[in-house]
Amino acid sequence: MPKVIGYLEGSDSLWLTSLQLMGHDTMPLSNGFDGHGMNIQQLNPQHKISVVICYMHKLVPPRHLSITTKEVLHATAVYEIPVLIACPRDSFDEARARLGELPANVQLVDPADVLPTLKKLLA
Repeated sequence: MPKVIGYLEGSDSLWLTSLQLMGHDTMPLSNGFDGHGMNIQQLNPQHKISVVICYMHKLVPPRHLSITTKEVLHATAVYEIPVLIACPRDSFDEARARLGELPANVQLVDPADVLPTLKKLLA
């Protein structure tokens, strides 16, 4: 059954093309600071998003703003939508420190492992 994968701007076009070729749909999302798609903070069950993918930098608000990555991802946590954040494996510790506290639905994934991880989640 086709799934809907939400993605933030800059997501690898090979991932998105591969998802389309697997029969899934993709939906652009915004981090709330860019105008790429629907604001990720407004996700709800009607959008039928099965998973969200993005690179780490799209979820790190500027330090001078009083919003955290956890707050940006609040709707995904409430509706238990898995989020795959692409980041080099050898930088996971630094990424966790920079991202701060994250909801349980969020997983750091090396860019080379995004498609295999997605295939497992979407099976």
